[in-house]
Amino acid sequence: MHSATKEPLSADRDAIWSQLRHEARMAVSDEPLLGSLIHAGLLHHQSLEAALAYRFSLKLASGEMSEQILREIADAAYASAPELGDAARADLMAVYDRDPATHRLLQPVLFFKGFQALQAYRMAHWLWQQGRRDMAYFVQMRCSECFGVDIHPAARIGTGVMIDHAHSIVIGETACVGNDVSMLHSVTLGGTGKEDGDRHPKIGDGVLIGAGAKVLGNIRVGRHSRIAAGSVVLHEVPPCKTVAGVPARVIGDAGCPEPSHSMNQLLRAEDCS
Repeated sequence: MHSATKEPLSADRDAIWSQLRHEARMAVSDEPLLGSLIHAGLLHHQSLEAALAYRFSLKLASGEMSEQILREIADAAYASAPELGDAARADLMAVYDRDPATHRLLQPVLFFKGFQALQAYRMAHWLWQQGRRDMAYFVQMRCSECFGVDIHPAARIGTGVMIDHAHSIVIGETACVGNDVSMLHSVTLGGTGKEDGDRHPKIGDGVLIGAGAKVLGNIRVGRHSRIAAGSVVLHEVPPCKTVAGVPARVIGDAGCPEPSHSMNQLLRAEDCS
């Protein structure tokens, strides 16, 4: 049986794939009943991109769209846009590094809907950029149905992003999320009404967004800030600050250089008075 202790891993692209295959073989040994799933999901493939394309097609296929068609779309996307594979690796390492429940790279790839939904969004965004808007909307719809994550394919999301638990995530059309952002379940990056145009939040690099937080309107959240759980943010947030409340207000500094990495969501009692 493998150890549950989390060990540091190399972020090198070949090392990540080698580690995944090693973990897959260990998992088959530990739980033979999952052998078919793990072989089909990881060991059968020659690259992380191929494994992700398979997972994408398997999870999002329906009576309206076959697994084969979705697999062809994903294979074409990864072949023509290598940055998709790079983004997936950065997202995978973000989950491993920041989620204390993640002890193996295998877990997000096979079991965690936050990681899988984010990679499905990246497929939809690639389709959107190719001018294949209706197919992008289809992927968005299936991602919402399968994972409970509704991200508009036109939204822009950086790399090294972790969406933990991922229940009821909503990210609007003109939202922009920077690199190394962490968000928990029930986060909304939405508009404030029925206006058209640029109407959704712009989240800076390294921001931590707590569970149930709502950021509404075309406002900026400065880099390395923290948004406390349950907050409703309606105004700009300066860099490196903590905001909390309904409506949210600045209650102090972020408390550390990289909130999205530390995942520290505790507020001092005096901050909340």
